[in-house]
Amino acid sequence: MTQDLLESFEGGIATLTMNRPEARNALTRPMLAAMSEALQRLALDPAVRLVVLTGTGAAFCSGGDVKGFAKNAVGGAPVDVTFDQKVADLRARMEVSRMLHEMPKPTLAVIPGPAAGAGLSLAMACDLRIAADDAKLTTAFAMVGLSGDFGGSYFLNHLVGAAKAREMYFTGQVIRGEEALGIGLVNRCVPAAELPAAAKAWAQELAALPTVAIGYMKRNLNIGLRSSLADTLDTEAMHMIRTFDTDDHKSAAVAFVEKRKPTFQGH
Repeated sequence: MTQDLLESFEGGIATLTMNRPEARNALTRPMLAAMSEALQRLALDPAVRLVVLTGTGAAFCSGGDVKGFAKNAVGGAPVDVTFDQKVADLRARMEVSRMLHEMPKPTLAVIPGPAAGAGLSLAMACDLRIAADDAKLTTAFAMVGLSGDFGGSYFLNHLVGAAKAREMYFTGQVIRGEEALGIGLVNRCVPAAELPAAAKAWAQELAALPTVAIGYMKRNLNIGLRSSLADTLDTEAMHMIRTFDTDDHKSAAVAFVEKRKPTFQGH
């Protein structure tokens, strides 16, 4: 257990809150370990309809612990750890990005303030993002002489295009909420004071969707990002037939004929 990550559940919505407000919710090993455990568990829980990722206070996540980086840079890092071991260790911690991106539940990043470095990568790993209009989003890696991690290079290319992704990585420019909306980095942007209510309303809307079908939609879209049209058609056909057999589809088809709004149960 760690207080670096808080977890709550209400109305089918599981909320994971990065909880280091004194450090703008910078990532720690205990936080990432708790996030990994939670995401694996929530992905399998049929009661969970949506996973929200956010941060305590006025920040989303400032990324890695730069103070720790500085300590290591002046001789504080273990000398008996090999390069390959360091790579494997970081790669294991980065799995949380894959889990957010691939888990069979929609994931929503609620961004009240700064999302930087690996923090921005985690926000981009989520399916959808809502930000305060004054939130600051930046890759930040160039500012500390690093190349980037937690999947940001993959997600940013797909969200904003190759040219803008390179500009954001090379220069570390800060993108505010309104501009982030304009370039497709976030899906919605609201005044900071309205963010809690707007995020809650959207989360409730997303949690009411047909969860099983949404999970298959995610797989289709992820396959479509990296596969041929033929492979995507194969995947769509298989998932379409599977969703025909869900209770959500059958009840929604009846509701359509009866001209009433469907109620999805997530199975």
